Amino acid sequence: MGDSRFRVEYDPISPETAEVAKKELRESPEVIKEGIEKLRELILGEPKLNFKTDDDFLIIFLRPCKYYPASAFDLMKRIADFRAKYSAVVGDLSADIEKAAMLNHNVVNVLVDRDQKGRRILVANIGGAWDTKAISGDQIFRLFYLVHLAAILEPETQVRGAVVILDFDNLSMKQIAQLTPNFSLRLLSFIQDAMPLRLKEVHIVKQPYIFNIVWNVFKPFIREKLKSRLFFHGSKMESLHKHLDPEFLPKNYGGTKPEINYSSANWYPVLKGIDDNICGKFYMVIKTLQF
Repeated sequence: MGDSRFRVEYDPISPETAEVAKKELRESPEVIKEGIEKLRELILGEPKLNFKTDDDFLIIFLRPCKYYPASAFDLMKRIADFRAKYSAVVGDLSADIEKAAMLNHNVVNVLVDRDQKGRRILVANIGGAWDTKAISGDQIFRLFYLVHLAAILEPETQVRGAVVILDFDNLSMKQIAQLTPNFSLRLLSFIQDAMPLRLKEVHIVKQPYIFNIVWNVFKPFIREKLKSRLFFHGSKMESLHKHLDPEFLPKNYGGTKPEINYSSANWYPVLKGIDDNICGKFYMVIKTLQF
């Protein structure tokens, strides 16, 4: 038996989360039924799209769009466009292909504890912990994409959303050289246009002065909605704790939980277990057609 902390949580949403869904997403049996029916009709009427149309799959796109079918349909079209445009990066994506990066390097990790609002916490170590000779910027992006494909399968995460901690400890020019304008544009296009996940906050921590070089590359592509969810903390963990309760954080970030003693290697079997979804049975999109 594997460690039960590392799994995709397919469980139905809790009663508390159902209340959040009702309040924030307009979720009710009637709204769900109507949204699914209308979105399915839109998809079947668009020959350029070849998405699955079962209820659970469609809810993945309806929830971040508050059950407005037209908005969910637009999101699905943007995802199709994104996957077509960047097919060289995400077209053959699988956990198996990224096995070495996940087993041998601790760049992208997911905390086993959710935060005080029930949100998943993704940690990206993209400072000195990132060995740029072993892992490219494209691979970093692929790891982000893999994790998001797992997260959107979780009903709790569909409603509660996720937060990201970007840890720039010991950032140097080696890492900065990988964070090119092309990388920045692709990452931000994904986050802002083609990610069916409620990204609630992004926390930048332990960034040195040279982080300003990175920020100046990313800044032109960041829209107001995302900008309002970006928070810069440096080494001041008490600043981070204004948003993330230390009771739910590891000692690495001034929390009361034990220091992180696991990595993406622990998550590899989990992502490997959903490779059928990742490799195309989940996102069945005709990649050659764009909107």
